[in-house]
Amino acid sequence: MTDIAPADAELLRLETALTAIAANLVDLDDNPARKDLDKSTLSGQTAAKWADATDALSQLWDGYRMLTDLTAKARALRGQRKLSDTDRADFSHQVRGRSITLSTTTVPLAQRGLLGNSQIHTTCSPAELLSAMEAAFTTAVTVATQAGDAWQKMLPAAADAAAAVDNVRTLTRQAGASTATIDEADRKLGVFTAQLASDPLGADESALIAVRHLISRADAERTSAAELREALTQRLADARALATQLTEAQASAGQAAQAAADRFRDTDIIAVRGPDLRPDLAAIDALAAAGHWALISPKLADWTRQARERLAALRTAAAHNAGLLTGRNELRGRLDAYRAKALRRGLGESGELTPLADAARAALYTAPCDLDAARAAVNAYQDALTATIAREGR
Repeated sequence: MTDIAPADAELLRLETALTAIAANLVDLDDNPARKDLDKSTLSGQTAAKWADATDALSQLWDGYRMLTDLTAKARALRGQRKLSDTDRADFSHQVRGRSITLSTTTVPLAQRGLLGNSQIHTTCSPAELLSAMEAAFTTAVTVATQAGDAWQKMLPAAADAAAAVDNVRTLTRQAGASTATIDEADRKLGVFTAQLASDPLGADESALIAVRHLISRADAERTSAAELREALTQRLADARALATQLTEAQASAGQAAQAAADRFRDTDIIAVRGPDLRPDLAAIDALAAAGHWALISPKLADWTRQARERLAALRTAAAHNAGLLTGRNELRGRLDAYRAKALRRGLGESGELTPLADAARAALYTAPCDLDAARAAVNAYQDALTATIAREGR
């Protein structure tokens, strides 16, 4: 008698898979990027890849239909009250054998032998079809996801660039300056936007970056030397104030690190290192003194970014290193309080508690201090003290 237990397990697996497939196919159909791809006139890489993905989707739905029909027939056969050996063999073949016909090809008469078949059938097992469907689903999802990500990332950026183009063009005309640069930015942006709409997978973000550079250049061209000098003078003043904050933060961080040195492990102490930024600011000041305002803006922006990053790192390091001492002192206070509590309860000489208290004290008063280990030791003493009091009713 044919053992149909493996076939029963496979049928259950196929039915479970069909439930998941149905949900995922519906989600894919509802995906906004997939809908946009279907209704858009595509070109380039996106057109080619979406054509492949569309074929994959068609195969997915065909496969879903074939698997649905097969599992329904197999379940009906399995549901019979009594199964003959033939029924058992048929059931096993349906769910585990090459029972699905994928295509039927007619062999031309001129290519047949006398005993040859008039048709060739391409078949596969349900498991093989399921595997092929998984690959097809991956193909479709990958294209839809990549296209959607490209649109989501670059369409807002292109819209921002378009608004910037309009704004700079208006200001340029008001200033009576040449619009050649901003016109070039507008032309390049139009080309990029058109490609992004029809071929998101082929759209190169570097083209948008080039547009932004043109916009910046056009804006710089229309900005008068007086406006530029006024703005940069204020930014230089802000940079000098930032340099003062850096000096103060460096001193605070150094004091906190020095206070923690030798008391804690080197790996626990944060040290902020990096080149001295003051010479770079002095060089920018020299450019300002020489009237080279056009050269200052990018250098000053880069210096300010580095200075702010350094300032944030120094403040973080100072807070962390100071926190080491604060944390250790807090643990020492906790230990003293617990030991006083033990003495009040007559547990000062407890054979169980005293070693734990000594271990906690050693962890807190031995340099370098491992704060995590010390905290664990204090907690262990506290837990043991609480348990002992509860146990002895003191």
